[in-house]
Amino acid sequence: MNKVIGVAGFKNAGKTTLVEKLVRELTRRGYRVSTVKHAHHSFDIDHEGRDSFRHRKAGASEVAVVSRHRWAIIHESRDDDEPPLAEILSKLAPCDLVIIEGYKRDGHDKIEVRNLELSHPELAGSDPTVVAIAAKGRITAAPVPVFDRDDVSALADFVEKHKGLA
Repeated sequence: MNKVIGVAGFKNAGKTTLVEKLVRELTRRGYRVSTVKHAHHSFDIDHEGRDSFRHRKAGASEVAVVSRHRWAIIHESRDDDEPPLAEILSKLAPCDLVIIEGYKRDGHDKIEVRNLELSHPELAGSDPTVVAIAAKGRITAAPVPVFDRDDVSALADFVEKHKGLA
């Protein structure tokens, strides 16, 4: 099973930017990193007029799109429930680390991203899976280590140590 760390927080906290920077830094350090992004809305990676879109609309349960540079499998859930995170993780190829964006209520370790300009609830302290906080600005009396959201090197060092990558 791949090692997992989450990046969680509320809307406009800077989760996606942090994931992007962590992926860039950890891959620069030589790790193979995958990501899982939870969407709270419907999304489409396939567009009307494309052959794969037509296959899916005709009723195909899964459509694989393959080229020399990348491949994807689009699974049409139809009326099925959203799959649990563990099921999605089991479909990923082996890697050194999976960074999960979202899924803030699941049981994996997480870095909480806070935007101190917004009045969102705090996750650290009430959620034992939060192992660190990344924020812009000072946080005092935090129950877990706090990192500047832009100090990606220090955050990557923490992830390496916490997940046993180094």
